[in-house]
Amino acid sequence: MFLVVGLGNPGTQYEGTRHNVGFLLLDALVGDAGTTFASQKFRAAFARGRWEGHDAVFLKPLTFMNVSGSSVQEAMTFFKVPLEKLIVVFDDLDQEPGAVRLRTGGGHGGHNGVRDILAKCGDDAFHRVKIGIGKPLHKSATADWVLGRLTTEERERLEKESFPLAKTRLRDLMHRAAKG
Repeated sequence: MFLVVGLGNPGTQYEGTRHNVGFLLLDALVGDAGTTFASQKFRAAFARGRWEGHDAVFLKPLTFMNVSGSSVQEAMTFFKVPLEKLIVVFDDLDQEPGAVRLRTGGGHGGHNGVRDILAKCGDDAFHRVKIGIGKPLHKSATADWVLGRLTTEERERLEKESFPLAKTRLRDLMHRAAKG
């Protein structure tokens, strides 16, 4: 079983923001799996189903982004998911808007949600799906940028280009991890 976590912030004021790209991709994955986020447990919205032939738990922590680790750790413990089958999806300032990068292990790259997961899990051996949101022109505007709403063009690019690519990479990752 895989635990697929989308990072974001709860609440209507954060819906559709760049920082909630992880939530948006998880919504698409759960739809593909033919299930819904009907339950709340582990301080998160979660769904369980099969995606691309693999059993998966989909988790959207309802804590704020910076304290996502406790929610992730609780779900991992409950479902007995090893770190090698944890996949975290999140926004990435260091990539061009819409770019998708898969990475296993490593640091937090300045992302506070990932930083907290690393601290709570005590190891970096989990997988990351990083979706580019680009950077603002001035570093002082970073908070406003990540908490800003996606433009129509950004949202269309995510849905037509980034999310299909992310799903392909996620599927390939899950197939490899299931064999190993």
